[in-house]
Amino acid sequence: MQRHLYEPDHDAYREAVREFVDREVVGNVEHWEEQRLIDRSVWMAAGKQGVIGLSAPEEFGGAGQLRDYRFRNVVMEELSRVGATGLASSFSLQDDIAIPYIASLGTPEQRERWLPRMVSGELIGAIAMTEPGTGSDLRGIRTAAVATDGGWRVSGAKTFITSGIQSDLVIVVARTGAPGERSAHSLLVVEEGMAGFSRGRKLRKMGLHSQDTAELFFDDVFVPTENLLGELGGGLDQLKKHLPLERLSIAAAAVAGSTAVLDATLAYVREREAFGQRIADFQNTRFVLAEVATELDVTRSYVDDVIRAWNDGTLTVVDAAKAKWWASEVQNRLVDRCLQLFGGYGWMEEYPVSRAYQDARIQKIFGGTNEIMKEIIGRDLVGKR
Repeated sequence: MQRHLYEPDHDAYREAVREFVDREVVGNVEHWEEQRLIDRSVWMAAGKQGVIGLSAPEEFGGAGQLRDYRFRNVVMEELSRVGATGLASSFSLQDDIAIPYIASLGTPEQRERWLPRMVSGELIGAIAMTEPGTGSDLRGIRTAAVATDGGWRVSGAKTFITSGIQSDLVIVVARTGAPGERSAHSLLVVEEGMAGFSRGRKLRKMGLHSQDTAELFFDDVFVPTENLLGELGGGLDQLKKHLPLERLSIAAAAVAGSTAVLDATLAYVREREAFGQRIADFQNTRFVLAEVATELDVTRSYVDDVIRAWNDGTLTVVDAAKAKWWASEVQNRLVDRCLQLFGGYGWMEEYPVSRAYQDARIQKIFGGTNEIMKEIIGRDLVGKR
């Protein structure tokens, strides 16, 4: 089915992104995977090329495209095309989470202080929600911020923090009120160099090896009043407001990653032979390909509609949850079935499908587990509060 998502401006932008990917990314993916860290130089190159900072307002050097996710989707597709899923995920954190939080919640001074350098790639942002004892249950957050003269004293620990090693500023969800209160949490920006702020292990993960993920520790960190992001006590509501974009980002990544895997699989089965014929000539192969291609087409159509809904301001929390849940499930099924068609070669990390298999699994977990997505959808259906 012909796709009608993009317009000429997006096609022209794709050419620029593809040139950037071929020049700055392709030759470095293996190195980043092996060292389990992405070189900061690619962030600066991306900023110069306009590959990051798309969601930032133009007055701060961005593209002002917060409400046209199609440009971000182009970046996702081009990075997925070359298997750079770790970089794609890192850029998504910057453009779909960190920058939008500061652009929409920040004071004029905060936006002026942080956004230009985030757009240029000089500053890498992160958000710290998950704690060792809490996952999707944000109300259980224990990291506390105690009011003091001129700001807060923050103590606690966070884990599974994307860009935790390289981040220059971290949006920390901290408890600023009594446990159990709706307004008990706030967002505080902790910056590199603040006394008492430290990073723990660079965590070894099943997939997304090049994307650094870490533990963060806050030992009586003084955070000045001017680093409060948004309304005091409004943390949970602010998180809820921004989650649809994060979940759209995960769904879009699932479609982009699935498309790249299917393309690689088609190329492989057309060339590889067994029992005197191409793998593609076996009926089972054609049936598997027919099934995964159809599932992917249907999923892409829904996610494209979700992108349009985001662009026109009508994307709901429920529809974003549906997209995240469904697209990530389809991605995992598709990658698993395509890997099977590679046989033993699919088990070898030198084949992109092997890395895609590892990278896809987290999609069902982060941004809220798929079980949480089903709960959001189900509660909406039955009207439960």
